[in-house]
Amino acid sequence: MKIVRRVGASPRERGSLSGDSCPDIFELSDGNFAIIGTDATEVLETELPADAARADYERIVIVSRETLIRAKVDIPEV
Repeated sequence: MKIVRRVGASPRERGSLSGDSCPDIFELSDGNFAIIGTDATEVLETELPADAARADYERIVIVSRETLIRAKVDIPEV
């Protein structure tokens, strides 16, 4: 599995001057997406709806609204 491309604007394009730690979205060679975001598993796990679950190897990650909105144009329809 490899990163194929960034989805949306880079952190620098979104105003991060240092680029040290910024949310980001990448499309992977297998068609899935990888997300860099803030781990909020402990805070949000108890807030999940009854029909949602998280496996031990999964984390709940927060990505800024701007990151996701600016990625929308690059997310494939299919």
